[in-house]
Amino acid sequence: MSRSYKKCPVCTDLTSPRSKWAKRQAAKAVRRHDGIIENGRSYRKIFCSWNICDYRFYQTKEKAILEWEMNARLHSRLSKERILRNWEKFYRRK
Repeated sequence: MSRSYKKCPVCTDLTSPRSKWAKRQAAKAVRRHDGIIENGRSYRKIFCSWNICDYRFYQTKEKAILEWEMNARLHSRLSKERILRNWEKFYRRK
């Protein structure tokens, strides 16, 4: 088993079906464009980049623990060990 882990606690939305579909639609729009696409970033004018939805969430372990301690509903439903396992699942392990 690999011992690699994320160096920065970041969770992205790259695996959701909606973002994959939107990126595929953007690539299709650029390929099917009849005009000349100049070098650089001019391809961005063909498809609205706001429709792609790349999300990036950042949360440290200390912030996750603090959020668990401050929120009474989380405190009553989930244990501290469960919160830490969830944090490691989304932000630490690859």
